[in-house]
Amino acid sequence: MDTRPIGVFDSGLGGLTAVRSLREILPEEDLVYFGDTARVPYGGRARETLLKYARQDVRFLQTFDLKAILIACGTVSTTCLEALQAENDLPIVGVVEPTCRRALAVTKTGKTGVIATLASIRSGAYEACLRRLNPQVEVYGKPCPLFVPLVENGRTRPGDTVIETVAREYLEPLLEAGVDTLILGCTHYPLLTEVISGVCGSGVALVSAGEESAFELKRLLRDRDLRGDGSRQGEASFFVSDTPENFEDLASLFLQEDLHHMARRVDIDQY
Repeated sequence: MDTRPIGVFDSGLGGLTAVRSLREILPEEDLVYFGDTARVPYGGRARETLLKYARQDVRFLQTFDLKAILIACGTVSTTCLEALQAENDLPIVGVVEPTCRRALAVTKTGKTGVIATLASIRSGAYEACLRRLNPQVEVYGKPCPLFVPLVENGRTRPGDTVIETVAREYLEPLLEAGVDTLILGCTHYPLLTEVISGVCGSGVALVSAGEESAFELKRLLRDRDLRGDGSRQGEASFFVSDTPENFEDLASLFLQEDLHHMARRVDIDQY
């Protein structure tokens, strides 16, 4: 039994969808979440900048004596995961490989779409992983740079003309290519599930990066005998790098529950 907490970080609040999955899949575990809200979005930034930010995020989380870290950020997972794993002793899980494995298990035609940030698509990490796992797969990637800021501003509901227009523009080329599976390669995107499903229709299966990485972390903790006390209910602490005033409203949207924990602000440049 290991009662140390699990650290989770993302460029903003999108990683809270991974926290939601962790609380369902590993309810006994304590979680420490950091959202780099002062520097969101990470997508589109140079790899050197992303690595600098990710190292600072990890150094802050390491102050809590963690037993593992979940990178709930598709951009960091696709550009910095190997470097972070090499630099740190504790287990670090990204979102790419678990999500790719699930997508390949779901697809019937082998035509798989990937939507993610510009940096994630540019890295080619999802495509490389899918092809390594199944060389015959057909991969169609599409960057969706407007999704993160729209989600962070609460524009997630069906019937919202702005988000529906943007979603159609991004997704129609993938539908024309005939994809039957779509990887939501950014942890913000599950908040758009209804909108995306409305555009894609029932013939396209959606695979959430946050959910699949939570299952991967559960397997890792079990294999390394790092699970917590199954008789208790874990707690979560929340930290952000910008003003926390609007945290509760947005976090309640991401976690899909009423949240009464005010986040604390961190000067991330100190790390």
